[in-house]
Amino acid sequence: MTKQQSNWYASWFNTPYYHMLYHDRNHAEASAFMDNLTNYLNLPEQGSILDLACGKGRHSIYLNSLGYKVTGLDLSEESIAHAKQFETESLKFEVHDMSVPYKEQFDAVFNLFTSFGYFENEDDNAKTLSAIQQNFNETGFGVIDFMNVNQVINNLVPNDIKSINNVNFEISRSTEDGYIIKDIKFSDKGEDFSFTERVKAFTLKDFEVLFEELNISLFDVFGDYKLNRFYPNQSERLIMIFK
Repeated sequence: MTKQQSNWYASWFNTPYYHMLYHDRNHAEASAFMDNLTNYLNLPEQGSILDLACGKGRHSIYLNSLGYKVTGLDLSEESIAHAKQFETESLKFEVHDMSVPYKEQFDAVFNLFTSFGYFENEDDNAKTLSAIQQNFNETGFGVIDFMNVNQVINNLVPNDIKSINNVNFEISRSTEDGYIIKDIKFSDKGEDFSFTERVKAFTLKDFEVLFEELNISLFDVFGDYKLNRFYPNQSERLIMIFK
């Protein structure tokens, strides 16, 4: 029997297998990115940051270690339950839908590691941008760290297998109807599992259209975690600073 739930991001992100598959993310690179980003934004000392779609909180925890007051929000109950063990007076975690404005405002709102464009209803993408805008204060900024769609599509690996902790993840990738699709199948403890990641293939131009509709000002665009210039067909990331 194959197990899968219809709401892919709520179900997949809430499984231990998601964290198993992506366990090898580069923590040193992520920390350097946070250093570069907070220096660029020139955030106030002990300023407040909202980490939107924070997962298990690795960015939140590091940002807090730099002296910032951080709130991490995520839809995944499992991820937030894990992150809560790291809570302090200046570091909080909560289950929250990022398409809905949070109850506080911040000096910066970060949406990192391609945590945008998941929604089945495309109106929710605009709602999320609007929520981000409402969540930063008068002098605050929003940051979206997204994949560079052109680079991803040009280098798409159709099929591969990753073996982690005796689990063989069979992964196939494709593009369909403006989405980048990743199908993930594996078996463990006598059960078969199947999940599909669907992320809207937003280009910089697509974001610019959404920003204009919502009266959001795009201040800067970077192409990697060192905050180098963005090149549409070559850059690894699409990092947007807006207000």
